[in-house]
Amino acid sequence: MVSSLTCRSCGAANLQQVIDLGTQPLANNLLGPADLNRPEPAFPLEVWVCPACWLMQIAYIVPPVTLFSEYLYFSSFSDQMLQHAGGAAERYIVEKKLGSANFVVEVASNDGYFLKNFVKGGVPCLGFEPAANIAEVARKNGIETLDAFFGAETARSVASQHGKADLILANNVFAHAPEINDFVSGIAALLKPDGWAVLEFPYAVDMVEKTEFDTIYHEHVFYFTLLPLLPLFARHSLDIFNVERIPIHGGSLRIFASQRGAHPVSTAVGDLIHEERKRKVDSPAFYQEFSRQAAEVRSNLIDFLREQSDAGKRIAAYGASAKGSTLLNFVGEAAKTIEFIADRSTYKQGRLSPGLHLPIVPAESLEEKQPDFAVLLTWNFAEEIMRQQRAYSEKGGKFVIPLPELFVTPS
Repeated sequence: MVSSLTCRSCGAANLQQVIDLGTQPLANNLLGPADLNRPEPAFPLEVWVCPACWLMQIAYIVPPVTLFSEYLYFSSFSDQMLQHAGGAAERYIVEKKLGSANFVVEVASNDGYFLKNFVKGGVPCLGFEPAANIAEVARKNGIETLDAFFGAETARSVASQHGKADLILANNVFAHAPEINDFVSGIAALLKPDGWAVLEFPYAVDMVEKTEFDTIYHEHVFYFTLLPLLPLFARHSLDIFNVERIPIHGGSLRIFASQRGAHPVSTAVGDLIHEERKRKVDSPAFYQEFSRQAAEVRSNLIDFLREQSDAGKRIAAYGASAKGSTLLNFVGEAAKTIEFIADRSTYKQGRLSPGLHLPIVPAESLEEKQPDFAVLLTWNFAEEIMRQQRAYSEKGGKFVIPLPELFVTPS
């Protein structure tokens, strides 16, 4: 299927459909009991790919102010995220020789989970966090935070007030920015001549090849391979001078960008481009099986839920995540066999999941209520969660990992 959409990066027309996940609620719009009296907004969730630059993107854009003015995802509730951030910060401080004379900016700094490592190291820093409730938490934690969206205008404002940045960090936010050229222009405006911009985001090659379709939700406007990013950054006089594949979130990329010519380009960049072309990322063939495989995951989970429910087994879920919302709403009616969703975040407990309105309860409820099965919606943190929930497993509870192939852990 060909669309009348134009690519948000290069402007080309005739985008081709990759997958249609139906009409879905906003994945992080967790409801309070009083919200059930009001209509719940839902929007088409489709991904298309540009045949000119091969950037994957959703068709329908929900205004960012609707998505992010209040937000309930706090990074500090994940031990893995804290460890990942701490290790990365230590590396950047050493490799960039950062100290009191330098300046670090993080885009989408959340509750300060990453920047607190730089504060501890005596490095001046500033966070951009558009969710006012989370920005306030960060400020209480001693992190200077600007509750604004990042782009060319706000970047220039920060540069004029604070000076340009030695290091700009953007973990799991790049895909959230509909005005992608404005975002990259902001990096160019704020970055020092010898500075680094380091961006992390889920890698679309892993998403497609591992059928990680639950990574798709309205906040994620883009699904990146490296191929379309080189011309995008070059358009703003920036080089991607290094790239790394990292395992977090089911497979991510970490790219390093600089002002044009500031750093030699690593062979890793050319190697990954070669690998993507070999996988036919620049061809419709790469994307053709994704939708069919997602439908198979859906069908297998529906069959499992119905079979266990018919047998009188009790089913719960763990992780009131955005990816869990996409998966459960794609599954639809059969997901109502799930009694509750356990989650560690105190900000989510007491609320209801989007669309299906499943109650979100404390993580301890899994052991207390002891359902027969717990569908692991945050499968990207599987080891961490199963370690935390060892008592549930020791009492006979089984975790269900829904994709890429349905797997039930032994008790």
